[in-house]
Amino acid sequence: MTTQEPRPLPGETEASLIGPESAEFGSVDVAGFGEAMLRVLGRAMSHGPEVAEALTRYGQSLAAIGPDAFGIWRGAIGDPTVPGDPAGPAVPRDPAGSADKRFTDPAWTGNPFYFALRQSYLAGTRLLSDLLAAGEGDRQQDAKARLAASFLADAVAPVNFLPTNPAALKRAVDTGGLSLLAGARNMVSDLLTNGGMPRQVDTSSFKLGVNLAATPGKVVFRNDLMELIQYAPQTTQVREVPLLASPPWINKYYIMDLAPGRSFLEWAVQHERTVYAISYRNPDASMRGVTLDDYLIHGPRQALDVIQEITGAPRVDIVGLCLGGALTAMLAAYLAETGDDRLGSLTLLNTMLDYSEPGVLGAFTDEQTVARLERQMNTTGYLAGRQMAAAFDVIRANDLIFSYVVSNWLIGKKPPAFDILAWNADSTRMPAAMHAFYLRCLYVRNELANGVMELAGRRLSLASVKNDAYVVGAVNDHIVPWTASYQATRLLGGDVRYVLSSGGHIAGIVNPPGPKAWLEAADEYPAEAERWRAIASHRTGSWWEDWTGWAGARAGALTAPPPMGSVAFPPASDAPGEYVRAQSRA
Repeated sequence: MTTQEPRPLPGETEASLIGPESAEFGSVDVAGFGEAMLRVLGRAMSHGPEVAEALTRYGQSLAAIGPDAFGIWRGAIGDPTVPGDPAGPAVPRDPAGSADKRFTDPAWTGNPFYFALRQSYLAGTRLLSDLLAAGEGDRQQDAKARLAASFLADAVAPVNFLPTNPAALKRAVDTGGLSLLAGARNMVSDLLTNGGMPRQVDTSSFKLGVNLAATPGKVVFRNDLMELIQYAPQTTQVREVPLLASPPWINKYYIMDLAPGRSFLEWAVQHERTVYAISYRNPDASMRGVTLDDYLIHGPRQALDVIQEITGAPRVDIVGLCLGGALTAMLAAYLAETGDDRLGSLTLLNTMLDYSEPGVLGAFTDEQTVARLERQMNTTGYLAGRQMAAAFDVIRANDLIFSYVVSNWLIGKKPPAFDILAWNADSTRMPAAMHAFYLRCLYVRNELANGVMELAGRRLSLASVKNDAYVVGAVNDHIVPWTASYQATRLLGGDVRYVLSSGGHIAGIVNPPGPKAWLEAADEYPAEAERWRAIASHRTGSWWEDWTGWAGARAGALTAPPPMGSVAFPPASDAPGEYVRAQSRA
């Protein structure tokens, strides 16, 4: 059992910071991916029949590539990308890569050399996969080994190298070599100014308060941990119950207020809600001792005091995202334990309360990895933003690293100007004490779901949370698997509506109404998530629309908007405030 006593927050003095981390995968390999892969491959060597079968299949695949390539040269072999073609090659296209855009150039199927190169690559990746399967025996090591193997396979793909990328070579010929010059400039710039990693986004066209975090409002409160923003009303009447947004502090808050027309907070304001949002300070070394207790007490609980003083409302609804959603559930359990009934409805977006099946992040959160991270954070006082960004990049290395190696460095394109990627690049640090406690308490010991977690001197029971709750999961979420977010339906003690949304961890939240948006919902909640999905109804539309009706029915009558701030908490600077502007790629 772990207890953290609240302590005073450190002052505003900025401490000198440690320099940027070194190579991305080197910093991420605090999780021991390379070691895990070697151990799994070592175990495979003791399984002779399985290894022999894998090597035999690999040899047969290599032996067949030559005749297949000759058949393409003669025009006698079918298109290897056509399912069921009887004249297809010995090594078919990887089914998991059916949406892989790396090999869409016609040369990979019509040119014998590139065809043979691709088939050799696929045969090698299949061999590695077979060997890892033969060496399975430790769940944690197996997961790390698979992630390491995936990263390695993505890194050595032939498309990542100029001589073996037909699209890049064609582009060089078509542009008279100018694409190579542009790519070289991009690469040198990234090596010098971006830690050697290809840039994912061109941020030059984005400006906070203009086209990011642009919903009009005022900062009405600030402490050493957070700023509280009150958004200006955009309707003549609002619901009696105000709404507080509790964002994660792993990234900056404005993913909830991304851009005009793509902002959930703007949507809520335009649908008759008085909205407040927490914007957390970007931690530095002076905040090494800030705890999760501090985030609870000086974050949303403090915000409730301010909101009630300004509005006079007896209750406040909360919408929490990811880690901010977990803190929302913790706050609700804490207030229930203390007899405080001022919370209204809860909305939890892509939030994990049961960490027994944490998905791919489980590879980063075992006891050994957490201990290594603690030693690092004890030196710096925080977890560096670049290191955290690298961890998420490695999870989807093909999409978030190597696709940009190809487009930026080999083909010479500029990175795209995309609001979500601009937000993603605006990373934050994590305080050492808070982050170590968070990882151990939740990922390692799963204390919140087990009912033994303590914060601010109180044991937290999710079953004591009787508030109505609206829980959203995203079908392609690789950070909070939707099956994990579904567990809120059995853990929370009130009435829960669970909705499964289109998109992933971010696109599932930035989900304005549109032709591609869909949701699934049901009135019954069996214990198993997949059983729930089997009975859920599917319909087009955004969960934003569904939530508006659900939350509005619980938010009281319509009334005149409250004032912006009060005598005790006068409006200060314009939204998005000052804390959000603190940069960190360290």
